[in-house]
Amino acid sequence: MEAIKIIETARYAPSKIVTNDDLSQIMDTSDEWITERTGIRQRHISEGENTSDLAIKVGQSLLAKSGYQLDQVDLIIVATMSPDAYTPATAAIVQGELGASHAVAFDISAACSGFMYAMMVAKQLLQMPTVNRAMVIGAEVLSKIIDWQDRTTAVLFGDGAGGVLLEKDASATSILLGQNWQTFGDQHDALSAGYTKVANQFPGPVTDLKPFYMDGHGVYRFATHQVPKSIITAANQASIDVDAIDHFILHQANARIIRSVAKRLHVSQEKFPININEYGNTSAASEPILLSECVDQGIVKRGDIIALSGFGGGLTVGTMIIKY
Repeated sequence: MEAIKIIETARYAPSKIVTNDDLSQIMDTSDEWITERTGIRQRHISEGENTSDLAIKVGQSLLAKSGYQLDQVDLIIVATMSPDAYTPATAAIVQGELGASHAVAFDISAACSGFMYAMMVAKQLLQMPTVNRAMVIGAEVLSKIIDWQDRTTAVLFGDGAGGVLLEKDASATSILLGQNWQTFGDQHDALSAGYTKVANQFPGPVTDLKPFYMDGHGVYRFATHQVPKSIITAANQASIDVDAIDHFILHQANARIIRSVAKRLHVSQEKFPININEYGNTSAASEPILLSECVDQGIVKRGDIIALSGFGGGLTVGTMIIKY
């Protein structure tokens, strides 16, 4: 099996920042209430940029940082739960706007686990002789599917994108040490956005989309129990102790969830970097945004062992243990 490595990481967020105090002007909430329960202090909100626009910025950055040309990219996968449209795929728009005509492009929808699912699919496709490099991007404009009068969800989410450029390298040791991914479809109604209904008459009205809904307590219980299990399963597959993992790059859903996972794993919270205070929950974009920040800040270094884990709608969970 071909070895896979991460060549570059990149991230992008819209320039507009909405603080908790800003939200308190349009709904019954406060900075203290939001921060205490979630760890979020602000979030980036798009003012006209769609999901593909954010992903394109990440793709451009990955190319610029790596020095690769457009025709050297063979695959583009965008993980998103807030695509530009039902069709075309957001990844197809990204491919076209980048001018990466050589690349095959498609989306993956697994909500907050989307980036992990996309990474696992990319890993498999990179075993094909015609695929040598892949862009994997998590991108979300969740602000367009939020009910800004529902404080149970509106305070949580933000917009952003992050991604990695993967390359197969026969001379290197593969980054992948272990993995685990699961779907709990019997809990599909715990988190949803964009539900459409079929009209009960013909011709029916134009479809309307339902805004974000989340069973907060149910998702919290799911995350605090299933994420540690997933990490342990992936670590066992990698034949390493959880203590041997240098950094845990978790989906940034809630600071309390991350602290609970650390406690259940009996691992120091210092190994769990957090940036939810700045970005909020950016769904499929959260892990690559955090990974990119940690790489740029020198927190994550070459040779470090990292647990990347996403969890969310589906309900889903996905974990990869990698050597960066």
